[in-house]
Amino acid sequence: MRVGVLTGGGDVPGLNAAIRAVARSAFRHGYEVVGILDGWAGLLHDRMRPLDDQAISGILHMGGTILGASRTNPLHKEDEIAQCVENAQKAKLDAVVAIGGDDTLGVAAGLYDAGLPTVGIPKTMDNDVVGTDYCIGFDTAVTVIADALDRLHTTADAHHRVIVVEVMGRDAGWTAAFGGLAGGADMVLIPERPISVDEICAHITKRYEERNKRFSIIVVAEGAKIYEVKDPDLGDIDAFGHVRLDRRDVGKQVQREIEARLHHECRSVVLGHLQRGGSPTVFDRVLATRLGVRAVDLIKQGWFGQMVALQGNRIVPFPLRDVAGRTKQLDPEFWDLATIFY
Repeated sequence: MRVGVLTGGGDVPGLNAAIRAVARSAFRHGYEVVGILDGWAGLLHDRMRPLDDQAISGILHMGGTILGASRTNPLHKEDEIAQCVENAQKAKLDAVVAIGGDDTLGVAAGLYDAGLPTVGIPKTMDNDVVGTDYCIGFDTAVTVIADALDRLHTTADAHHRVIVVEVMGRDAGWTAAFGGLAGGADMVLIPERPISVDEICAHITKRYEERNKRFSIIVVAEGAKIYEVKDPDLGDIDAFGHVRLDRRDVGKQVQREIEARLHHECRSVVLGHLQRGGSPTVFDRVLATRLGVRAVDLIKQGWFGQMVALQGNRIVPFPLRDVAGRTKQLDPEFWDLATIFY
């Protein structure tokens, strides 16, 4: 048995832990493991290398991915789909493990329908993959956010400022809500809950007047919908139809609107790719390890077209076709929990 493994989409801490788990589990069964380089681009352009014990040694704690990543989408063209399947056959791959978010897993579902045996592992700091409670990278990202808010609280308090902290989260508010809750944010703005600048300012004013709070920390997801904020030209879309949301500069726009209305000193901070960097947390290391091992179990059982998912405390299979094209939005229970502390 020869198993291919790839990492697609944006990098997160925990990818190397998942690669290591897939390889170690495969070696235990006597399988060979092939690393597919730079996501689906590697399969499309036949860029692969064998993985052995030495290749995966010492990578558990490392951020990034030893295999590289890309946002390549071969599903747009029939000839590219056929090329991916042909290259897998030429490399004598009996299965491909795709570690990625909803876009990468959507490609895995499409290639499975085209005849490629695939198994998916959910990875995204946005935590918006349907079917799993948590994705690799999410816990590390929100830990970074919470740490940043801890640091920003002291300077906001000292200078009586409003600080707007922009975090990642294109279509869902998991990172903003969890990071904001853990870091003691005074307000969280997410894609699922459109809001006006007037409402934001009213909340800040209430803190000042009723609670004598002379500073505020506002966490805003990059995809948050603010009625008065107008998006500039965001440029070209990527292979999956996404624009670069950093070009929205939503944190800066909200900061300027607050400052203009309230005449309070206001600053904005963009955490950006800091949320993707560094070593994975204990939770992400263990989650990646469990998911990687379970993925190989599915391969051994011949159960393809599935994603391994954390549901409760169990790792279970979940159909890839039910992941593709869907977004898991923030659970209202967590939103209600966060708002208690505003």
